[in-house]
Amino acid sequence: MDSKKTGVYHEKQKLQFCLLHALNNLFQQQEAFTRARLNEISGKLVLEDPSKKTWTPFSIVFKPHHNAFTGNYDINVLIAALEEKDKTVVWHDRRNAASTIDLDGADDSLFGIVLNVPARRYALLWKGRHWITMRKIGGVWYNLDSDLPKPMPFESTREVRGFLDYVLSNGGEVLLVMNQKE
Repeated sequence: MDSKKTGVYHEKQKLQFCLLHALNNLFQQQEAFTRARLNEISGKLVLEDPSKKTWTPFSIVFKPHHNAFTGNYDINVLIAALEEKDKTVVWHDRRNAASTIDLDGADDSLFGIVLNVPARRYALLWKGRHWITMRKIGGVWYNLDSDLPKPMPFESTREVRGFLDYVLSNGGEVLLVMNQKE
């Protein structure tokens, strides 16, 4: 299924900007967030941190919430970015199966799902984590992983739950992105 035919926006991976790509894929919009905006959010988080770390020469590159050159933003940046768009994050308790997530509920509550999974890159020399977005668009759930060549539709809600259970059993985290209730 071609993303141009389905109208599904899908940003591909560059460096370690998977959180940037995950957010833009979640909102189905190029530049819903930019690198500059995520850097601003990271800087603001540092200023608001009551236990500010002392500066070292490495602080130029390795910021508390991201790497200045490659990206690699942390969960705090994700939460702050989503709050700017009136979304909240609910961390799914990994002790519970994915069957406890209401994937078929009204579209006004669950906006999408963000996963944080273990990843190995660069000939398996680098070990880290990767952000992935899942979103229901036009009644179909999609895996919008920026490492994939195109959006991957799930055949059924059962298949989505199976994928989420696989993620949970392999050290991944499931974050539910919710629309804020007024």
